This record gives sequence, C-alpha cells and structure tokens, in this order.
Amino acid sequence: MRRTYRRTERRNDRRTDRRTEPRHNDRRNERRSERPHPRSIASLEGISVAVSAAVGHPAARRGRAALGALTAAGTLLALLLPAGSAGAATPQNSHHATTSHAALDAFWTAGRMRSAAPLDLGAPARNPATTVPRGTPVNVPPTLPSRPSLPSLSARSSLASLPSAIPQAGGPWTGGGAVTKTAGRVFFTYQGRTASCSGDAVTSGNKNTVITAGHCVKLEGAWHTNWVFVPGYHDGQAPYGKWAAAKTLSTPQWTASEDINYDVGAAVVAPLDGKSLTDVVGGQGLSFNSGYNKAMYAFGYPAATPYDGSKLIYCSGTTIKDPLLSNDHGLSCNMTGGSSGGPWFTSFDEKTGTGLQSSVNSFGYQFLPNTMFGPYFGDDAKNLYDQAQAT
Repeated sequence: MRRTYRRTERRNDRRTDRRTEPRHNDRRNERRSERPHPRSIASLEGISVAVSAAVGHPAARRGRAALGALTAAGTLLALLLPAGSAGAATPQNSHHATTSHAALDAFWTAGRMRSAAPLDLGAPARNPATTVPRGTPVNVPPTLPSRPSLPSLSARSSLASLPSAIPQAGGPWTGGGAVTKTAGRVFFTYQGRTASCSGDAVTSGNKNTVITAGHCVKLEGAWHTNWVFVPGYHDGQAPYGKWAAAKTLSTPQWTASEDINYDVGAAVVAPLDGKSLTDVVGGQGLSFNSGYNKAMYAFGYPAATPYDGSKLIYCSGTTIKDPLLSNDHGLSCNMTGGSSGGPWFTSFDEKTGTGLQSSVNSFGYQFLPNTMFGPYFGDDAKNLYDQAQAT
C-alpha cells in the first residue's frame, strides 16, 4: 500500500469529509498517481503499500516521491482475523507475540495459507550518508537435525537430476537436500489481512531462530501479528508443523525508518511438541561481511504470476552491487510476490542443500525486470542474529 501523502493533506481530508470519504481506496488512488508503480515482490490483494526508507520523516517522503519503484514480497489476502491487529508504531527493535500456538494452528488452514496475493513498496531514496558498515568476515556453519531421516523416495530420485550449474534465473528447486526443510513460508497478519513471505531456519544458540526480511516482521510502524513459520511448505501442507513466533525482531535502521539497506528480520519461534526447530529441520549456516560479487543461490516461495506459492523456487548466479539506490546485492532472478525473506546462500552445495546465508530477497525495480536485490549482511545483521539467538 503506498502511503505517499502529506500529513497536512490527510488531516484536512479527515476534517472536511470524514463521514463520506472512503477510508482507504481513494487515498491510495491519489498516492498511486503521485509516483510510478513498482514491480511487486510482495503481494496484497486490493491495496498497495508504499514503504519509504524513512517512513516517519516528511522530507524523506518528498524526496522519495520522485524516485522509481521497488518491490517486496509479503502476500496479503482480504480476510479479517478473529483476534489481533497490527501493533502501533514503536521505536523498539522487537515484538513479543501473544496469540497461542493452538489458536494460530487452527487459524492457518490450508486454504488460508494458499490464498496469499501482491504488496507494493515505494522506491528507496538515494542517501549518500547511508552506508552499510563492513567488519570482519564471520561464518556460522550449518547444522543437521538431531534425528536425521532418510530422504523420501522423491528426494532420492531427484539426486540423479540435480539442478544445472549456475546461473539460473528462476525455476523449481528439484535437488532435495537440507534447503527443502529449512526454507519455508512465513504467514502473518498485516492490518487485518493475512499475508505471506518466505524465511529460513538457521543455526542458532536457541535452536529456534528464523531469518527473513525486515518488512516481513514490521511494516509502516506496525509489527505483524499471528506470525508463523512453515518449513518445507508445499501445496498448502505443513510437513514439519506450523511454528509460532514468540518474538519478532529487525535491525534498528529498519524499525526506526524502514531503511531498505537494512531490510533484515528475524523470529524466535516457540518449541513445538517439546522440540526445537533446528532439531526437527536442521539449520543453515550464515556468513556476515562476506563481500560483493559472489556466486549465490536465492530461494523463496513466490506467489504472484507466473508462480503460485505452492513450491520452493530458486535462482542462482554471480551477484552485483546495486548501482542505483541501495547498497544491496543484485541477482538475475524472476521470483515474484511472496518471495521476500527467502534466503540467499554463498558456498551453497547442491548435493546437500546446505550453504551460508548471506542475504534475503528484499526488492526489485520496475524498470529493471527479472532482477532481485537483497541487503548486505554486515555488522548490523550480525547483531540482529546475535540478539535473536540469545533470546
């Protein structure tokens, strides 16, 4: 949903025509006419959301109105939830969940999980003062489940037909391996509507940490609610369960001003049936401060055409540094709505499906089709990871 309005105009609108003016759609139409439409990576049915790199700052909004567009990947369906609404704006970098796992498990039916659809975000502003600090490279190795099981017949048969070597601009992942368990879909409520992103289980001290995009945990000052992670999702099924978030977090830069350079989020999920997440599905490794121009693999669950969110999709190739409005990695990739928050790996092994997560799907420019961008995992992403795994 684009929110490229001036506060004074909005107050005057409410004073002069509060009873008769549509509360959402007309204003959105006005905002759409003020700026170019981005290519969507997140999806919202019936509304588009503009997210600036400084939502709370009028000057940043004015500068951003003249810029191009980017896309982010949560998917929204117009269904009212039985409980819980988007939280109020807060400077805090984390949010504690209150809805019980039993209630979330009942709410997130196969039908609701299937029905995610595309959410537009406004283009990032070019801010010369915005740089992503780079420190000493740090790698965290992947982990296997505590009780590893034999691959299914379909997974074993797929070993004979591993995906071709990079590059790959987008297609179903047929290689099996750990990524088919650690990657999954993220479902949550945003402004009273169901939504979807992607996420990944990672090695962590608490064994319950999921990495995703910042806008997949908080958007326009509101923390998402009814948040669950479904690893290994396919065709409306949750083969490893629906893991409810006990806490969601993001970087200080994203929570304060939604700076696209820091669009990284995390969730700490509660144990399920007495087990921890990575004991069940394993955890991918991570890499921080790994540099640019790397061979990477990106994964996610895009739900907008030509995809439908039913299966895991991947792209691969050598990344570039965004030459335009961010400090992000760029990768040739045609993933669409619903893929935001999906993991990007360096040192990815196609045979085992393991790697070192170094970014997430974040946005794309409308005028630069089939290219995905993801934030650089620098010191702030490392601090977020440390905060999450210490919970």
